[in-house]
Amino acid sequence: MTKYIFVTGGVTSSLGKGIIAASLAKLLQARGFKVTIQKFDPYINIDPGTLNPYEHGECYVTEDGAETDLDLGHYERFLNVPTSQANNVTTGRIYSHVIEQERAGAYLGKTVQVVPHITDEIKRRMLLLGQSGEYDIVITELGGTVGDIESLPFIEAVRQLRWELGNNDSLVIHLTLVPYLAAAGELKTKPTQHSVKTLLEYGVQPDILVCRTEHKLNNDIRKKLALFCNVNINAVIESIDAPTIYDVPLNMLKEQLDKTVLAKLKLSTKNEPNLEQWKAFLGRLKNPTDEINIGLVGKYVELPDAYKSIAEAFIHAGASNETRVKVKYIAAESVNQENVSEKLNGLDGVLVAPGFGERGLEGKLETIRFVRESKIPFFGICLGMQCSVIEFGRNVLGLKGANSFEMDDKTPHPVINLMEEQKNITNMGGTMRLGAYDCEIKKGSKAFHIYGKTKISERHRHRYEFNNDYLKDYEKAGMIASGFNPDTGLVEIVELKDHPFFVAGQFHPELKSTVVNPHPLFVSFVAAALAHKKTSQLKNTTKE
Repeated sequence: MTKYIFVTGGVTSSLGKGIIAASLAKLLQARGFKVTIQKFDPYINIDPGTLNPYEHGECYVTEDGAETDLDLGHYERFLNVPTSQANNVTTGRIYSHVIEQERAGAYLGKTVQVVPHITDEIKRRMLLLGQSGEYDIVITELGGTVGDIESLPFIEAVRQLRWELGNNDSLVIHLTLVPYLAAAGELKTKPTQHSVKTLLEYGVQPDILVCRTEHKLNNDIRKKLALFCNVNINAVIESIDAPTIYDVPLNMLKEQLDKTVLAKLKLSTKNEPNLEQWKAFLGRLKNPTDEINIGLVGKYVELPDAYKSIAEAFIHAGASNETRVKVKYIAAESVNQENVSEKLNGLDGVLVAPGFGERGLEGKLETIRFVRESKIPFFGICLGMQCSVIEFGRNVLGLKGANSFEMDDKTPHPVINLMEEQKNITNMGGTMRLGAYDCEIKKGSKAFHIYGKTKISERHRHRYEFNNDYLKDYEKAGMIASGFNPDTGLVEIVELKDHPFFVAGQFHPELKSTVVNPHPLFVSFVAAALAHKKTSQLKNTTKE
């Protein structure tokens, strides 16, 4: 029978519930259990697809085309297992379904209420993955903080489920903060006590406390927390700040979080976790033999979480190349013809990031012109790929006013155009080209050299595409379309022939990069940036 673990958060947001859930799942997976994680978010948006990245960080897209919370990215990166629509549920999705059911007469004329109708729908979704028969353990992370008005129905659903499932088939982990007061020189347990008290008022007793802290918890603190929060002392787990999120599974292993969980769920602790690959990755990550600087040019650089998957993909690719990748975030709006050389000075490679809308477009085009002419390694993702097409059209092909139909619907040269099936769409949410699509790669191309095969699949999130009416002109001038969708003939990858590394994809390769399988495009880009750095150093030495 599937076992269920619920992860709640207290005291403050952003404590890292997603990382703790993913770390626990990694340890359980390493012991041989089949594990999945789902995220329940208390906001009323149906999904984060229409949210500005400044609101909620990046929107993570799954293989099946669901626009989801960025925590699902952590789940996939840690577990190396794809997630789906079922792994992310919002209040909006719950209410939308219940209202549709009510309109269809499914409730036999009853008054539709939060309890039982909303909570029943939450419970149904919480059990859905477990009922598939594919998993031994399902971990459910509840977004928000205990005490928030919007998370009450989720906590109530957990209370009911715990009663229905029984003691040995479910447990609650409460992630909380134990702050350090410098003036008093003490760690304080009171915020945690209040948080647990609030949870108890809702009828939920946590089984395990995971305590985020900047200082180690001594035995007295652990005893105090155990006493006031009704948990065993071995269920008070220290989660101290770590240099990297990839340290957290090993920190949780030291604290025996996995053993405590398995004991409470009456599951075997016989198999020790096999974490050899993970430790090897950490060894490479922490002992780089070189260092490179990559510029990330985008719209949302004030909030690095807007590019979370890209940042993590660089960590995976850096470790693979035994190189530390330092990412410099550059606001696209700040780049112009006069300062581009100064802005990109000292960079070994440049990535132009995905995004929507016109803001920062000219800065991205100027960046691409500079790296194309200066032979600096370039990598474009989604809008970054479209910008490389616009820049080449304007500055190489001489197509005056070339643009994307998204930015200028009056452009004389819509080298990036709206897809035919997108022309009559009025709703913004969930209507783009989303999820995994096939791509066929031309043999002999740079992309073929990188992937080592002709058939790949990558995830998408966009409405606009390369306009194939211009394809012959582009290829004649040296920008090759090296990847196509086999069904539609749409261009997926472009590259330049006479450039050390100039590759851009219409898809989002960062979404498929994991600790175990770093994405080949990122690995190759990092390698190219490293080669560029060494060549530049050699030239400078020769000059001297």
